[in-house]
Parts: sequence; structure tokens; C-alpha cells
Amino acid sequence: MKNFGLSIWGDDNFVIDGETININYASKPSLLQITQDIREKGYKGPLLLRFPHLIQKQISTLFKTFEKAKKEFDYQGSFHAVFPLKVNQFPNFVHSLMEVSDGYNYGLEAGSKAELIIAMAKTPIGAPITVNGFKDKEMISLCFIAAKMGHNITVTIEGLGELETIIQVNKEFNDKAENPISPKIGVRIRLHSSGIGIWAKSGGYSSKFGLTSTELLEAYEMLKANTLLHKLWMIHFHIGSQMGDIAPLKKALREAGNIYTDLKKRGANALGAINIGGGLAVEYSQHTHSQERNYSLLEFANDVVYLMQEISKRKGVDEPDIFTESGRYIAASHSVLVAPVLELFSQEYTEKGLRLKKKNPPLIEELYDLYNNIKRKNAREYLHDALDHMESLLTLFDLGYIDLEDRSNTEILVNLIIKRSIALLKNEGTDELKKLQDRIQEKYLVNFSAFQSLPDFWGLAQHFPIVPLDKLDEKPSNPASIWDITCDSDGEIGFNRELPLYLHDIDISTEEYFIGFFLTGAYQEVLGMKHNLFTHPTEAVISFDEDGNYVIDKLIEAQNLMDVLEDLEYDTNIIDKALKYRIEESEKISLEEKRELLGKLYLYLSENSYLKTIQAISESNQGVQA
Repeated sequence: MKNFGLSIWGDDNFVIDGETININYASKPSLLQITQDIREKGYKGPLLLRFPHLIQKQISTLFKTFEKAKKEFDYQGSFHAVFPLKVNQFPNFVHSLMEVSDGYNYGLEAGSKAELIIAMAKTPIGAPITVNGFKDKEMISLCFIAAKMGHNITVTIEGLGELETIIQVNKEFNDKAENPISPKIGVRIRLHSSGIGIWAKSGGYSSKFGLTSTELLEAYEMLKANTLLHKLWMIHFHIGSQMGDIAPLKKALREAGNIYTDLKKRGANALGAINIGGGLAVEYSQHTHSQERNYSLLEFANDVVYLMQEISKRKGVDEPDIFTESGRYIAASHSVLVAPVLELFSQEYTEKGLRLKKKNPPLIEELYDLYNNIKRKNAREYLHDALDHMESLLTLFDLGYIDLEDRSNTEILVNLIIKRSIALLKNEGTDELKKLQDRIQEKYLVNFSAFQSLPDFWGLAQHFPIVPLDKLDEKPSNPASIWDITCDSDGEIGFNRELPLYLHDIDISTEEYFIGFFLTGAYQEVLGMKHNLFTHPTEAVISFDEDGNYVIDKLIEAQNLMDVLEDLEYDTNIIDKALKYRIEESEKISLEEKRELLGKLYLYLSENSYLKTIQAISESNQGVQA
């Protein structure tokens, strides 16, 4: 995995410069320097770094690519895009999104009442809002209010019951209005075409959403009977997130295009847009052989434009405006999770850890001799001898013939022989050596929660690019497993021989080592859970001034312990009083010690759940003493 696969997933957003990974923009600062600057301000634990310029890059690229496709085919419809808020509703992201999208007429998509309120407040008047998902009368009424505000809003019908409610709400809002105003109406269609991969069920007849052909015809008649056919504006479909293969989209486009043209020819004269939903994939892979996407953005845009034009011309109707709701593509690259390594769990397997005696069991003496004399020509033989000796020695320990020091020496020597054998035989690449690498992988304890910050890894086995922030001028040698700090065995990114990750051998007692998790900006935050009550990491927006220098802005610290408990509906006043009472009523400590304990307690309550490095603990203790 050369340069941690940066050329595969990086999209020129980052560059390795000497020993560090840097932002490939403006003054090209290193992520390590930004991380250290934030930590110097007193923010410890994991950090989430947001880069608005990467959001702008994705929006600009999306619009420019579709405009290029339109020009290529002389397409007459317009291109529009909205961001689905379900992908990331966090304020620092949404505020940046709307700031950098100014000039693109870029809008928002909402799938709940709360998301709709965000869309109504943040979308510029005139930019599109689409409303998807199941809706009740109250949510549909909010859509009518948005329309009366002047918003360009389209309500997508997911079922005939929603259309009945729209008809009812329209009467309530507009029967007595001097100037009747109502939102545009879209219909989500249930395609025969299915998606692919994890989200294949988003398409096909068993899909959760959309109208069947029979329901679509009934909806058409209902709109016509209630004089709302002039509001039918959009056909909508979606075949799933992270669409790795372009073929299912082509099939879905042909099916949706024919539905669109049939409705137009039937008399739906106002129908003028087709919404292809989201699904535009992001390349997460760090390995050439496991890439997740088989198409480019230009191929995606060309296929959409060409097929819509071809069907429209063949059926003799105007070419529709094209809408996309790509969220992952827009948001994924904008954030990087940075977390410090707290410990390497296999570092006890070093030569200095040996506790050899004046007289050792013969098999341990032989192991020590194998370790000192192993060479390229005898490495395989000595490796096999060492593994055989280990089994014998562990059996002797179980029978009580050797002691704990002997067992420790066995484990260390065999581990050292395996490491040296792999290094000597590294060019052979046999299956046996690969299995041994699994056995000696280094466990890196990293100060973050996979459940909070990478829930798609835990829930969907989605891999994210992982890169250390420095030492990139050195070849990493340790097959690495990453352990988070939750009390859960699932909180591990294990070493995978098919998708191997190697990290550097470092001494945590003398230096810090930071791991960067990339492409975390889509879904990971909003799906993150407070497992073990670990909270959203401290976050910061990294922007650039006119001189190209970076600016750390909008820092939001991770919640402290009491805030987390309050979120879970604990009465923190009662907890506070109980803790204070139990210290004050303790008969085993002096009044002076009680005051000292209370001071420490309230200091710790003001901190978050993430662990402190040795350096951070030292600084904290100095603060208490001061």
C-alpha cells in the first residue's frame, strides 16, 4: 500500500510532503501542525477537522461536470442539486455548506420535520428544497408555509395517503386566500430496477418507498380531479447509497425516463423535472484491487444526460430538468478525524523484556540460540523450530514444570523470531508468512470511539482510509490493528491480510503519534452513538485567509461528563448534590482533604470522557496544584 493509497482515495485533496500529510490547498499546512495548534489551546482527545474548501470543491465539480455533459449533448434542460440533510445535520457543516454553495442555487433536502425547519431557515429563497420520506398533516402544512415564504419547495409523494393529505391541506391554506400558493408536487416511483450492494433494497418492487404503476395512475387521476395537476412537477427515484456500479443506474434511468414521458404525453403538462436521488459513490479504498467505484463523475453525468435526452426525443417531449440529491459525494471528504495513539500493546515483546535465568529450561536455551543465529538461509527452518518449541513449552507450563518467567521468555523469544523471519523472508509472500503476520500484529490503542465516530465501520463493515499524520518518510513495519477505548470487543479495526494496514513502531512514552481517519464527513456524525457515553469529538472548522494561511475557527469542545448525563435525562443537580454530600459526610478523611477532593472532582466533571495522554495528565495535575 504505497503512500497509504492516497492516489486512490485522496482526489488531490491531500499531499504527502516529507514526513507529514498536508492539505493540498493554499499554504499547504500539515494536519499535524493544525492538530498541535488545537491541542495547545487545551483541547485533548480526538479532534474532528472540517475543511469548507473541500465542500466547495465537490459542489463546483458536480455542477461543472453536469454543465460539461449538457454542452456535449446540447441538452436543453437545467441541472439542479440539493443536499440531503440526513447525511450530516451538524451546524458547523450546514453553515459551511450554505456559505460555500452561494452562487450555485444549491438547496437542501429534508426527510423529517426537524430537517425541514433547517431547510426553511437555511436555504436561500429561490433555491430548491425537496421533501422526501413519510409525512403527516403537520409536516405537509410546514411545506405549505415554506411555499408561502417564497421557497421553491417540492413535496414528494411517497404514498396515496400523503396525496390525500396534500389535497386536504391545500383546501385549508388556499380556499380563502387572495393569492393561493402551494408547493410543487413530486411523485416517487417504485422501480422494477433494483440497486446494488448493501443498499440494493432502495430500488425494486420491495422498496420501502414509492408508488407502483397502478398507484401512479391513481395519483394522476386524483391530482386531475382536484385541479392540482398543474402542480405535478417532478418524478423522483433512488436506487441506493454508495452505488459502486454504473449499470443499475442506466437501467433505472430508462425506466424512470419512460414513466416521465408517459405522464407528459398523458397530460401532465407542468411536469418538468426528474430527480435521480443520491447514490453517487465515494472511493474509500486504499488498495487498488478493492476499489469500490467503477465509473467517473463525468461518465455518471454523461449517462444521465444522454439517456434523458434520448428518451425525451424518442417520445417527443421536452427534456426534463435534472435534479440530484448526492450527499455522500458532497460531504464525505470535508472532514478528518484525528486521534492520538495511547499505547502499543505488543511492545513488551522486546529483547529487553527477557528475564533469562542463570539456568533456563533446555527448550528456552534453544529458542535463545535460534534468535541469535537466525539468517536468511535458515529462517524458515528456525521459524518452524521456534513454533514447535513454543507448543512444547506451553504444555510444560500447563503441567507445572516451568514457571511464569519461563513462559514470558518463551512468548518474547518466539515473537522476536517470527518478526525477524518475516523480515528476512518478506519477498516470498507465502500464505504461512501472511498468517504469521496476523499472529504478531501490533495493537494500537487509539483515543476515540468507533461507535461514535465510525459507526459505518461497526454496522456495515465500511472501511475508511487510515493514515498517520507524520513519519511518512519512513516505511511502516507493524501489521496494525486499531483498538478504540470503548469497553466493547467490536470497537476494533482488525488487521486484514486482504486489506493490510501497516503503521510505525513508536515509543509512546517519548513521542506522540496521531492517526487520521479520512472521508468521515458523510453519515458518521449523525449515526454516531454514545456507547459507553463517549460523545462527539471536539470539532474545528479550518479555513484559509487571503494570504493562504489557515485559520482555526468555530471550535466546539466535546461535551463534558455532566452534559452527557443530562442528555440522557439524568438530573445532574441531584447527581452533583449526591457526590458532594458523600464526600462531605465521609468520616475517614479530614476537612482539608475533603476540600481537595471536591476541587479534583469538579475539575474532572468539567472534562469529557476521552482519555488523557501522559503529557495531558501531567498538565492537568499542574493546573490542580496551581
